[in-house]
Amino acid sequence: MIDQNTDAKIQAYLEYLMAKSTAEEPFWNKEKVLSGKPNKWNYIDGCMISAVLSMYELTKDEKYLKFADDFDGWFVQEDGSIRTYDPKEKNLDNLNAARNLYPLYQLTKKEKYRKAMDTAHAQLLIQPRTAEGNFWHKEIYPNQVWLDGLYMAQPFFMQYETEINGMQGCHDSFLQFMNVEKKMRDPKTGLYYHGYDASRKAKWADPKTGCSKSFWLRAMGWFMASLVETDNVMNEALYYEYRYLQKMLKDTADALLKYQDASGMFYQVIDRPQDEGNYLETSGTALIAYALLKGVRLGYLPKRYGEAGEKAFQGIVDKYLKVNEDGTIQLGGICLVAGLGGEDRRDGTPAYYYSEPVVENEAKGTAPFILAYTEIARRQK
Repeated sequence: MIDQNTDAKIQAYLEYLMAKSTAEEPFWNKEKVLSGKPNKWNYIDGCMISAVLSMYELTKDEKYLKFADDFDGWFVQEDGSIRTYDPKEKNLDNLNAARNLYPLYQLTKKEKYRKAMDTAHAQLLIQPRTAEGNFWHKEIYPNQVWLDGLYMAQPFFMQYETEINGMQGCHDSFLQFMNVEKKMRDPKTGLYYHGYDASRKAKWADPKTGCSKSFWLRAMGWFMASLVETDNVMNEALYYEYRYLQKMLKDTADALLKYQDASGMFYQVIDRPQDEGNYLETSGTALIAYALLKGVRLGYLPKRYGEAGEKAFQGIVDKYLKVNEDGTIQLGGICLVAGLGGEDRRDGTPAYYYSEPVVENEAKGTAPFILAYTEIARRQK
């Protein structure tokens, strides 16, 4: 349950973030702000617009729909092209923002959003794949599958195939989850490794399994959210596939909840709470809270998992949601960014994940936090 004071604080926090953000200058996108470069179509903003649309779905307050429409409408042109987005870059991250196109099309009836779905889907037709059939995370990372990429691409892929393409690619999407379960799940803990290199050539990849070294919290959060969101847009006529994703969700939740801290939160590297430098991290905890809460609401998980989701959310509120001296609100404890390869130091070790900057008010944390909030608000209604 959320008390009235916390409820008011969270709503004020979202309005504060919206008031300071435009499509050209999103306050919540710390990566972009720190880079000093002009904003582009990107997954971080995509996460935040998903949260804003969830607030609209919850409240029916037109200010949320107007903000989302104005923000994405700045990028999406009348012919369906998307300003600053190039499908030929073959980067799965760029597809996350496309998941908002279908709800915006339904809500606004603007044909440009429908056309833009075709623009984004065209990337999937040329996206390189591993030998097993999974999309490469990015063209610049050959043969690599990251848990992040399932969240970035699969909900959009499944919804496009279901709503627009006669369900032709739905089984393809499902098989990519099956491959991840087969290749990236640790049989001892039931947790999933952050990355998998089908070629075993990356410096961070185990020469036998192809997997990276650690269980990074946010990657697990992306994965759990991808299971819920992909299943939610799947046609139940895919009887086996629809229910198998729910089984994967429950199995993953069961494995993960063994590591839930007494505070309700989870550690940056999940299974190593004793490590010096490890810390309770906001974005991954919020994604897990959201996935558990939405999974219960949709009937994918037994009701008891909702209590674990609420506990995780409350842990974030207690530890990291603060009111500043000037009256503004901040959410801290957010890992700015983490990846594999590209630089020698991104070697997938626990020490690497502890070394990345921790920031406030960044959408990779604020967006899932707001999404989890909307799920708790639905429960209270």
